[in-house]
Amino acid sequence: MASIMQNDEDTDNRGQVWILDQKLDQPMEEEAKRLRNMYKEKKFSALMILQLAFQSLGVVYGDLGTSPLYVFYNTFPDKIEDPEDIIGALSLIIYSLSLVPLLKYVFIVCRANDNGQGGTFALYSLLCRHANIMIIPNQDQTDEELTTYSRSIFPEKSFAARTKRWLEENAFKKTALLVLVLIGSCMVIGDGILTPAISVLSAVGGINVGHSMISNDVVVLVAVAILVGLFSMQHYGTDRVGWLFAPVVLIWFFLIGGIGIFNIWRYDSSVLKAFSPVYIYRYFKRGGKDSWTSLGGIMLSITGTEALFADLSHFPVASIQIAFTVIVFPCLLLAYSGQAAYLLKNPKCVGGAFYHSIPDCFSNIYFTTGTAVVIVMLVTTLLITLIMILVWRCHWTIVLIFTGLSLVVECTYFSAVLLKVNQGGWVPLVIAAAFFIIMYAWHYGTAKRYEFEVHSKVSMAWILGLGPSLGLVRVPGIGLVYTELASGVPNIFSHFITNLPAIHSVLVFVCVKYLPVHMVPEEERFLVKRIGPKNFHMFRCVARYGYQDLHKKDHQFEKKLFDNLLLFVRFESLMEGSSDSELSSLDGEEIDQSGNILFNNNGNTCHPNAGNTVSSEDSIVIVNSSLLANNTIRSYSQASCQIETDELEFLTACRDVGVVHILGNTVVKATRDSGLYKRIAVDYIYAFLRKVCRENSVIFNVPQESLLNVGQIIYV
Repeated sequence: MASIMQNDEDTDNRGQVWILDQKLDQPMEEEAKRLRNMYKEKKFSALMILQLAFQSLGVVYGDLGTSPLYVFYNTFPDKIEDPEDIIGALSLIIYSLSLVPLLKYVFIVCRANDNGQGGTFALYSLLCRHANIMIIPNQDQTDEELTTYSRSIFPEKSFAARTKRWLEENAFKKTALLVLVLIGSCMVIGDGILTPAISVLSAVGGINVGHSMISNDVVVLVAVAILVGLFSMQHYGTDRVGWLFAPVVLIWFFLIGGIGIFNIWRYDSSVLKAFSPVYIYRYFKRGGKDSWTSLGGIMLSITGTEALFADLSHFPVASIQIAFTVIVFPCLLLAYSGQAAYLLKNPKCVGGAFYHSIPDCFSNIYFTTGTAVVIVMLVTTLLITLIMILVWRCHWTIVLIFTGLSLVVECTYFSAVLLKVNQGGWVPLVIAAAFFIIMYAWHYGTAKRYEFEVHSKVSMAWILGLGPSLGLVRVPGIGLVYTELASGVPNIFSHFITNLPAIHSVLVFVCVKYLPVHMVPEEERFLVKRIGPKNFHMFRCVARYGYQDLHKKDHQFEKKLFDNLLLFVRFESLMEGSSDSELSSLDGEEIDQSGNILFNNNGNTCHPNAGNTVSSEDSIVIVNSSLLANNTIRSYSQASCQIETDELEFLTACRDVGVVHILGNTVVKATRDSGLYKRIAVDYIYAFLRKVCRENSVIFNVPQESLLNVGQIIYV
């Protein structure tokens, strides 16, 4: 009987601790509501759109612009058997450019941007906000209050809702979608690595036209000049490079378009009949397998299409659409038509359709980029299909038509480029495979580390049960404890206080979260919440970042965090000093603007929009323009003001003593019973990546004298 009673008491105690822990670790919804949504989408005038469209020529359309240099040569590497083949190949090029870059990417895929961001990860981020498919589930409802966190809700019985439930029902589908995204991203990298080599070879091929005796030194100098131009984009940014190269690229497109018009007029205007799709049918009927194999060369006419979407972050969608439809698309059609007209009269000069001669290595390297591009297109098609269902909520018939047409075109090209894998197409596949292994190993190790943090976190109720001193000596200063948890106490903290008998007078648990949005506005970056009674001086601060936010520019992270902490204390005191009726009115007005409350040198609170602050011995009054209209003045008591002042002075004094950044230096290792692949991924690849990556102390500019690393080994 005694044991039964003891078990009942233990159960009750655990239940009470669990209930207390739930109360203490509630999501930071109230704190999130106080942030004013200050982020606004950029609005561009018509003149600015045209300027950016011109500027995009120097950044986006490099691959598409150089494709006419080698497409026909790679389509007919041996010889042209029948002049009708030229018309058929030209017809394929025309409809490939019309269906893939123009129709699919410019007018459909570019609409699927993530607040102006393009690329495979942008599509994945957009999907993550509309379905619970993230492998690391560290999001909560407060994140949806972000201005950049756009999402929609659909009826439970709709096609979109059924698709959403199908994706969320098991972890395998989530992992498969992530693998698909990683493959697409790795293929983009593999293609991008080869782009400088292609540009250099294109230039060398042009130099050697009529100057076959040109010295190697001159070729090397030209190649270096081109590489300097390519890499200058990384150093000077797309804005300057865009203005620098846009006139050159514009002249280039006008030049190849003008040459095309001249060739059509001079040689054979009958090439214009290639706009009829019937010649595609004749081309395949006449050539059979050889025609199918030649698709690997025609595929090169649309390389660079993915750049339209991947580089979308630098330009508005409208500027990309204008530049492509007005300049790039018609000039490319004229260039290819002109080359076809020339080849009708000179079928033996296929190697010099644009240049009189092309180096032998051109064929292989261009097949490599075609393989990578077509795989990226297939990945984009599958992701866009999900976005059309979950985000745009299109009817299933529209989704089926778009997906079917896209897959017919792209799978056709994919089957053709597979035949060229042994001729150089394996290069981007190997590069992509290497990057895929790196990315997936990093993701796997990070996910396992996060799972360990969640399962081993310490109950907040247990921490508070230790009392205001936490059972330790509270020394002056502020301790910033970094963690990946948005609730609860990280295991690294309990590991720390177990080995050291003292902790700082003020504790702030700092959680750095990475959300599936492209950026988090600075005004919405920090959420602050108090943990326990005021005399504990414990807080939680969540710093939220998007995938486009650059931490290296966050040089004042500590200052911003402390300013938001002071802001929270002031606002908390203001809320406590308000009556119920004032609080109800305050929720609709003051809470929305709390993100803009500033502090003057005297410690008073003021609002930047119209906020004059009137202070007296017994109150602090916030004067707001919206409140003046109603002749309303809110105040709180001298006692509340004094408590606030005392805590602000205490926090400031602790900060003056010193701020210590407590970071966990966690070493992840595979368990002894792990398989070979898991041990390689965790013990070697992930461990190596952790060593070569920048630490959080570097990202947030933590001075070495203020850094305290707490070592810990975890087994996964």
